[in-house]
Amino acid sequence: MSMPLLRKVGLKTLKNIEHLVLLIIAMATVFAIGEEILHMIVIQTVELADLLLLFIYLEVLAMVVNYIESGKLPIRMPLYIAIVALARYLILDMKAMEDWRILAISLSTILLAGTVIVIRWGQLKMPYPKNQDYDT
Repeated sequence: MSMPLLRKVGLKTLKNIEHLVLLIIAMATVFAIGEEILHMIVIQTVELADLLLLFIYLEVLAMVVNYIESGKLPIRMPLYIAIVALARYLILDMKAMEDWRILAISLSTILLAGTVIVIRWGQLKMPYPKNQDYDT
């Protein structure tokens, strides 16, 4: 088998695996959304933690769609997910947490938010040239 053909087959195989894994992530996320909605129906209550979890799932789905459409994964999307996850964790367990842990989670959230601001500022003030294909 020639090198160009081997490379082409290898890339096609990896691309197919990538799409399969993205489909699995999307299906698992939709399943998790369904489970969460069913849970809220069964207990007949909607709490803030439930809504934040649904936002996390929604952001994961948006990230999958964005990646499928553009072939790129904006670094900000996982940061948004991390911020919401930390907020949810803080809301759920704040009463049982020690002060230092609350402070650490709060500082981590602020650090992530600051990172998003710096990345966004960099994109606006120092954009990549149009002909280059970089992950933003």
